[in-house]
Amino acid sequence: MALVEINFDGIVGPSHNYSGLSIGNLAATKNAGKVAYPRAAALQGIAKMRHNMALGLTQGFLLPLPRPKLSFLDDMAFDDDADPALKAMAWSASSMWTANAATVSPAPDTLDGRCHLTVANLVTMPHRSIEWPDTLAQLRVAFGNEDHFVVHGPVPPTFGDEGAANHMRMGSAHSGTCVEIFVYGRPGGRFPARQHEQASRAIARRHGLDDARTLFIEQSPVAIEAGAFHNDVVAVANEHVLFCHEQAFANREGAHAAIRNAVPGAEIVEVPASAVSLDEAITSYLFNAQLLTLPTGEHALIVPTECRDSAAVSGWLDAMLAGNGPIRKVLYVDVRQSMANGGGPACLRLRVVADPATVDQRFLLDENKAESIASVIDQYWPESIAPDEIGRPQLGEQVANAREKLLSVLNLKELG
Repeated sequence: MALVEINFDGIVGPSHNYSGLSIGNLAATKNAGKVAYPRAAALQGIAKMRHNMALGLTQGFLLPLPRPKLSFLDDMAFDDDADPALKAMAWSASSMWTANAATVSPAPDTLDGRCHLTVANLVTMPHRSIEWPDTLAQLRVAFGNEDHFVVHGPVPPTFGDEGAANHMRMGSAHSGTCVEIFVYGRPGGRFPARQHEQASRAIARRHGLDDARTLFIEQSPVAIEAGAFHNDVVAVANEHVLFCHEQAFANREGAHAAIRNAVPGAEIVEVPASAVSLDEAITSYLFNAQLLTLPTGEHALIVPTECRDSAAVSGWLDAMLAGNGPIRKVLYVDVRQSMANGGGPACLRLRVVADPATVDQRFLLDENKAESIASVIDQYWPESIAPDEIGRPQLGEQVANAREKLLSVLNLKELG
């Protein structure tokens, strides 16, 4: 089997809007109530996928979930006197951030030699907690080959799990046996710690991971307080390289030592707070980047254009490239619509190491498919959604119809 890393990006859904539902996500709450542009957002996402395909990388995608989620409103006995936030929850397009779809343990790491995926329960945020049944259904289609994949239901919702955004994998190569690193937060701060330690430990057990190659590291409470609601806002790993902020982990020295001890040849590229503050890192989403291995073997960092707009961040990146570190390229992508809702390039993708031939081919992107998807978006996605439009029946019909057109073009009507 030829195992490669496949990035499955979420296609931004036609109900993309700024309702500010995510407590602790400073960008989302800051931009609450602004006009959103679903068509532009989705096309920006397609452009990012095409950008990475052009680099010679294998690219997949996951579909928007059914919205508005009318069954949720029925369950809540929603009427005109109910909390309007409930209506916004039913319209949320937050499944676009597929880094929260599941936690993935590739076949070389697991006891049974199959790739294991556990769908995230996302219980901490009500608007996201309704996602997992539809996400699970989609994962079971995309990764339905049971000779190669096991797709698990969610960890019991007593323990919050937010998926791959709090999980890293390090080793000499994607195709080899690696160390899996679970990063969790402790409750009690101003903002909720969304990844519970017990959820991470449960996932490691159900995936059949070797205790000797599994680490559990606490995220810095300071980072969570600053708005790093997931680990991937302050740290990202790729093969033997960890790129992180100085204040990413609660016990910096202990975390670094554990990683170096577990991962032979590990290189830690750390950005000091004196060069880039936590606030600047979170605003620019420097670490919510895609750290990727190019076909040449070089490590490249795919960052949002907001990093170029920050003098501190761009200055540090230029200095890094001038040195002899393991990250040799920095490439910029425009995902401003996603960024304004609190998700950078890394939020938009789920990393799955697998043989592409074992994945349902309908979920793998090529240029023809990208063109077909872009055409549907151009034709059917709303150009804009203002806050007072959420809940309007006509817009709801347009949103539902747009998704149906996409399912039809991709021959995935079973997910309707």
